[in-house]
Amino acid sequence: MPKFHYIALDQNGQEVAGELDASNEAEAINLLRQSQLYPTQVAQEGKGDAAVKKRAKSTASKSSGKTVKAGANAKVKAKSLMVFTRQLATLIDSGLPLLRGLTVLSRQEPNPIMKSTIATLADNVQTGSTFSETLTQFPRIFNKLYVNMVKAGELGGVLEIVLNRLAEYQEKAQKLRNKVMAAMIYPIVVMVIAVAILVFLMLVIVPKFEKIFEEMLGDKNKLPALTKYVIGFSRWMGDNFIFLAIGTALVVVGWRLFAATAGGRRTIDGWMLKMPLFGDVQRKTAISRFTRTLGTLVTSGVPILQALNITRETAGNAIVSESIVKVHDAVKEGESMVTPLESSSVFPPMVISMVDVGEETGQLPEMLLKIADVYEDEVDNSVSALTSMLEPIMIVVLALIVGTIVLALFLPLIEVIKQLSAGPGS
Repeated sequence: MPKFHYIALDQNGQEVAGELDASNEAEAINLLRQSQLYPTQVAQEGKGDAAVKKRAKSTASKSSGKTVKAGANAKVKAKSLMVFTRQLATLIDSGLPLLRGLTVLSRQEPNPIMKSTIATLADNVQTGSTFSETLTQFPRIFNKLYVNMVKAGELGGVLEIVLNRLAEYQEKAQKLRNKVMAAMIYPIVVMVIAVAILVFLMLVIVPKFEKIFEEMLGDKNKLPALTKYVIGFSRWMGDNFIFLAIGTALVVVGWRLFAATAGGRRTIDGWMLKMPLFGDVQRKTAISRFTRTLGTLVTSGVPILQALNITRETAGNAIVSESIVKVHDAVKEGESMVTPLESSSVFPPMVISMVDVGEETGQLPEMLLKIADVYEDEVDNSVSALTSMLEPIMIVVLALIVGTIVLALFLPLIEVIKQLSAGPGS
């Protein structure tokens, strides 16, 4: 892959320089922007990069030889972290020492922020810090689940196994997230297109036809009832468009502010679980995430109470988080997980039965992972069924809206054509 030299500005306006691997200049610029850097010069190695290299040396000397430096607030995409975890797990599993593996990954990492992060991890490990301690310096990249699993792997001497589990967990979580996003995005996109078409027809097309009807028919009472209604609605939208736009913006802002509160988040998450069509997908997704996270943590050697706390933070749904808190309190008192799960009304009987069997046989982690596998398949099937169901419904709705407007506009034209055909003497 070609190497590119770059000079860019960071968020503080400071000039930084460095190099990265990318397939082309556009990809290199995109990678820099994803890392919150604003490139001023980018050139491929061997193709007009002499000026960039010269200026990069000057920039490097001004910044004491440093390029991109990832701080505590550094953040990267989930896909970058997933690739890093899988690559590190593969290197360590092949017998490469942790420090050597980090050094190799740092050299080949294309993302500047992730590259700097891995280099910092390698430096800290080289100075005697444990890998898990170093990970805590980047809380926005490595969450508590990641850190605690690595810590358990270090204590048990099975870091390569834990990293493989982490990579598998991230890959399945990403796959599940993509499926749910696909199910949610499709109707939203169709709805946005429908609204855009409706607004265009009402504000642009209908007023032009209204003028044509006035010139041809003169008397508006001759217009069909459907046409009058459509023209009236068009006028109302035109007269109140600014208020409609402001109202829509206020609703969106109000919804976000409401969702930012604890009570609002709980209410919205409760609605999400009860929504027709989408609620079933949301519930199955939450169950899959809960069982996969808890099962992975406990299998990796994280204590059950600590694992439940971490799972609560990564649940993604306030209702499910409350249920996990009740499970945590019950386990803390030495009780079974089954009773709080039953009282939550979130988990179906099949899940509760499998957890009960897992506790009785001492194979709870394995049972949790089996539940996760089952529900990931359920989510896949539900998303496929939902998409198949929504596609014709949305098409029919869109056709009805557009068809009604078109019919309303052509009914008067049919009347005009009839009058012209009858001739002036009729």
